[in-house]
Amino acid sequence: MSRADDIFISMCRSIIENGYSTKGEKVRPKWEDGTSAYTIKQFGVVNRYDLSKEFPAITLRKTYVKSAIDELLWIWQKKSNNIHDLKSHIWDSWADEDGSIGKAYGYQMGVKHQYKEGMMDQVDRLIYDLKHNPYSRRMITNMYVHQDLHEMNLYPCAYSMTFNVTGDRLNAILNQRSQDVLAANNWNVVQYAVLVHMIAQVTGFKPGELVHVIADAHIYDRHIPIVKELIERETYPAPKFKMNPDVKDFYEFTVDDFTIEDYKTGPQVKNIPIAI
Repeated sequence: MSRADDIFISMCRSIIENGYSTKGEKVRPKWEDGTSAYTIKQFGVVNRYDLSKEFPAITLRKTYVKSAIDELLWIWQKKSNNIHDLKSHIWDSWADEDGSIGKAYGYQMGVKHQYKEGMMDQVDRLIYDLKHNPYSRRMITNMYVHQDLHEMNLYPCAYSMTFNVTGDRLNAILNQRSQDVLAANNWNVVQYAVLVHMIAQVTGFKPGELVHVIADAHIYDRHIPIVKELIERETYPAPKFKMNPDVKDFYEFTVDDFTIEDYKTGPQVKNIPIAI
């Protein structure tokens, strides 16, 4: 099995066996039929992925890596908050009639801030620091901006990244306030693993570790039977991840610059109910 499979299975088993149930509590999410969407959850889950050893896509079921990358580029490269700039429809429920999700995600990455070196947004500042002061301990991006929360249609879930260079390796910590483990866990892991690969390549480093910190890791009540079946499946070796080595400008990457090879997986899980 891939290391990502091992981590995912262990996390799900721990949540199901040792987690806290929110049944009966006042919860915000609802199912499409209007009933409350309760969860079983664990606080402070930390998972580590060594990107120098394998690409962390689970094989229990297929993660649509290209779609995950498209969303990543939408946020970090296009710095967009409009779903019309995105190929998938996963954000449709949070968009207004014009397609905007408000001052969330990509919007925050595009806001320019004043630094000693001039006006830059968070992405450009990160790349600048990695090129000019790579051993800084202050390389942080953040999308959870309190002054703009009232204008966000969804508060950011994966909201902060901390980057750190050790030797010739670029490491990163992804902080996530909340995660629907079945629907989003490996999707986010794959996205930010790709981001580390991208940032490392354009700044002259090798990818190191991705540490994923989840404050509220939860499995929804209607997902529990699906997860129980999923984690008993056969697993396979991790796929091979390839990225166009000629791209040296972060803004020149396209989805076509990434390929996933030898990705053998179990059958897809269809019609997963999503709580809103």
